[in-house]
Amino acid sequence: MNHFLAITDYKPEEIQSLLDLAIRLKAEVGSGGNAPLFKGKVLGMIFQKPSLRTRVSFDMAMRHMGGDALYLSPDEIGLGKRESIADVARVLSGYVHALMARVFDHAHVLELAQWASIPVINGLSDYNHPCQGMADALTIQEKFGKAKGLNVTFVGDGNNVAVSLMHVSVLLGWNFTLASPDGYDITPPAVDLARRIAAGTGSALKFCRDPHEAVKYAHVIYTDTWTSMGQEEETAKREKVFPPFQVNARLVAEADKDVIVMHCLPAHRNHELTDEVADGPHSVIFPQAHNRLHAQKAILARLFGVA
Repeated sequence: MNHFLAITDYKPEEIQSLLDLAIRLKAEVGSGGNAPLFKGKVLGMIFQKPSLRTRVSFDMAMRHMGGDALYLSPDEIGLGKRESIADVARVLSGYVHALMARVFDHAHVLELAQWASIPVINGLSDYNHPCQGMADALTIQEKFGKAKGLNVTFVGDGNNVAVSLMHVSVLLGWNFTLASPDGYDITPPAVDLARRIAAGTGSALKFCRDPHEAVKYAHVIYTDTWTSMGQEEETAKREKVFPPFQVNARLVAEADKDVIVMHCLPAHRNHELTDEVADGPHSVIFPQAHNRLHAQKAILARLFGVA
């Protein structure tokens, strides 16, 4: 691994190997702690968008493994504005051992990787969210094992989180369904890529407008905020469109009896997800959030070449 920019950059067996490593590193924490495999390593963290989970999970992943992390705020970097992305990448390559970037424009993280001589991790872009996708897959496997043919349903906006969930699902042989309002679908290139992968893994893809149809037989129901950062001017419009796609007790009752409910957080409670479901017996939203730490340790370990 040179960079971690998209889950689809890797083969199914490579993704599964990363998940197996994450499971092992997570188990080590509960039995005395991780070995200091990152000793002497520093992760530079570039943030254009704020995040509780991304910042703390990467920071603590480095600390658990004996390394350190350096937070770089938007004002300090001005990525592509105050200084060119190519120059930022080359300067930081001489200071730290890897970069994690949480950006608005996917092209920015690709350009960082193009010019950096150190590994670059996509901490989120407008196209995808691969670190979240790995934590999601880890959470699903903890519940259901490595079973093929699981039914994973995303209800809501076909956003960056949905893209990575779709891609990791088809790589691992799970069926993926999206229920979204008209005009809020996953981008065609991302779907086309998923179809090509699914042809080799046997996964099925389905796209519909009815969330009740989508959750039939679902083992996983996943949702996300109706309005992501950078879309604030669309809030009023989206608040009118998305209420039928709320994940509530009625919808959950229509899925498999052992269904788990997921959300990448932060949640706008009683909008896309009701309190009753978020805090109910099917919810795994907090274990899912905690798994960001362990999935990212595995990614970092492979990029540093220590596991």
